[in-house]
Amino acid sequence: MLRAIWKGHIRFSLVTIPIRIYSALESSASISFKQLHKEDNGAIGYDKKCKQCGEAVKTQDIVKGYEYEPDHFVIMQDEDFDKIKLKSTKVIDIEAFVDASEVHHTLFDAPYFAGPDGEVAQQAYGLLMETLRKSNKMGIGRVVLRDRENVVLIAPFDSGLLLYKLRYPDEMRSMNQVPQIGDVKIDEAQLNLANTLVETMTKPFANLELKDRYREALMEIIDAKIAGKEVIARVEEDAPVVDIMAALQASISQAKSQMKPMKKATGEAKEEKQEEKIRKIS
Repeated sequence: MLRAIWKGHIRFSLVTIPIRIYSALESSASISFKQLHKEDNGAIGYDKKCKQCGEAVKTQDIVKGYEYEPDHFVIMQDEDFDKIKLKSTKVIDIEAFVDASEVHHTLFDAPYFAGPDGEVAQQAYGLLMETLRKSNKMGIGRVVLRDRENVVLIAPFDSGLLLYKLRYPDEMRSMNQVPQIGDVKIDEAQLNLANTLVETMTKPFANLELKDRYREALMEIIDAKIAGKEVIARVEEDAPVVDIMAALQASISQAKSQMKPMKKATGEAKEEKQEEKIRKIS
């Protein structure tokens, strides 16, 4: 059973829907480590020390400061943060509905589940979900989570509503800041072969087995150390630089050999078409 992290309402125009918000991410999937003393495996405490005087500082003696100039700070007390009054503290007002394709994927941040708060809210909740689904729209609103206002995107998901916390557009850096990118002249034959390779490797997303392989490998090492076994490091060799055309053609052959057999009529026709395309390019 999920535990709600926020309770309030979604409101659009005069329609108000009581909801609860739940974290959609599984925190137990991550592996955590404790800092230990190398000599005796004793737990390391978290000592907060002042970098100026070197003394350990108690929690009650720590304040928050905003550095507006080098070494010049505005000190913020708890009561200063309490003075920030935001309308969206307990209500998510939908400011507008947008087409699903309009929000760029770089703005998507953490997902949250939204569920109806009580049986009375189920009808209005279901109505909003189905309306968004049929119209292919998403609602834009604001909510305060963990003392910070966030823009959220409200979208249908399975049999409920999903809230995506969005990044602000000015948080994203420009791709033009990345060095060594720009206009590159692409060879047409290479492009055709690359497109053929993409077609050959295309699969339904639902058929892909997506697992946290790093976590699995890490657990293998941890289990081996618990069992007193020797851990052997995997050595990964650098891939040699090869001719692009040769690499593309070899990649297509490899991808075709890994394809599962298809129905005779459709599969043979598609395979012959791809082979004919490769012959024309070659």
